[in-house]
Amino acid sequence: MLLRGYARRLALPVRLLRRPKLAQELPNRERRVGKLKRRLKEERQEAKQLKREVHRLKQLVGRPPVGEVSLLRRLDPISATFGFERGQPIDRYYIENFLARQAGDIRGRVLEIRENVYTRRFGGEGVEVSDVLDVADDNRRATIHADLTRADHVPSDAFDCVILTQTLHFVYDVRSAAHTLYRILKPGGVLLATFPGISKTSCKECGKGGEHYSWMFTEMSARRLFEETFPAADVRVEAHGNVLAAVSFLHGLAREELRQEELDQHDPDYEVLITLRAMKPEATPR
Repeated sequence: MLLRGYARRLALPVRLLRRPKLAQELPNRERRVGKLKRRLKEERQEAKQLKREVHRLKQLVGRPPVGEVSLLRRLDPISATFGFERGQPIDRYYIENFLARQAGDIRGRVLEIRENVYTRRFGGEGVEVSDVLDVADDNRRATIHADLTRADHVPSDAFDCVILTQTLHFVYDVRSAAHTLYRILKPGGVLLATFPGISKTSCKECGKGGEHYSWMFTEMSARRLFEETFPAADVRVEAHGNVLAAVSFLHGLAREELRQEELDQHDPDYEVLITLRAMKPEATPR
């Protein structure tokens, strides 16, 4: 009985397949399933393409279309003198913020280059003696006339702080200058220095003979240079700026023409100004 019932169940699909209408429907259904699978595959490919296009459009949000950028469409800068006549130059914004943060280092006997404006402004009552160094003999404000690359007559271990803003890029032999700065600092003394990153390379309108740069710096090059002389643990280097600050500075716009959050935004790919704090180690007690 069991075998006979099992045989009947097996014969049921065969009888169904013998029905002409059902036999025709099965291939049609298979074709429809195949078409649906192909359509699903195509739609998945389209979805991937749409996803890529959405990503591309998101990248373009807020950017002017090609050919509609007007700020750069000029061959002369807005100011040829870094924006001094328009307000505070953008690099000075970063320089003075740096010195304000390090005001506690500006104390005792302080040496500054060419003038002592920042010594008086940020050192205040903590400054006991203010010296000014300049290579030019006609600078009457200078208490020391010397070239940083060969300043053997400047005493060693003499200064508690040296303020060196926007100076080293004029010096070709930067290694000799760095050694001099280390030598003339007292043990525990601090060098506060700034260097141009993205900038114009000369300024014929600045001073009598104009200004001509020997170098530009990056955070890496400034660090490597001063770590040759100062202990690496006592050297702190930072870069400041972003693409908007860089373009604005090159055009000679002033700090007042940008918002503070635009100036303070840091983009490591656009280093407008480099700041450095380096300390000479304390003397080892005998």
